[in-house]
Amino acid sequence: MASNEDRVDESSTGEFESQAELAQVGLVREFWDYLRSNKKWWLTPIVVVLLLVGALVMLGGTAAAPFIYTLF
Repeated sequence: MASNEDRVDESSTGEFESQAELAQVGLVREFWDYLRSNKKWWLTPIVVVLLLVGALVMLGGTAAAPFIYTLF
């Protein structure tokens, strides 16, 4: 006869495996769900500015660099 601990381990293992088999949610979708559920809308402008600065840094090393420097 299995003890209660064995039953808990089997049920948690089954739940873990079922969660692992679900489709992966993307990072953007996960962040969006976080913003909606926790009402952290003030994070949105920070993330947008960081993405824009990152894009400028990435484009600064390409052929588009002379066009970016004219913006400043």
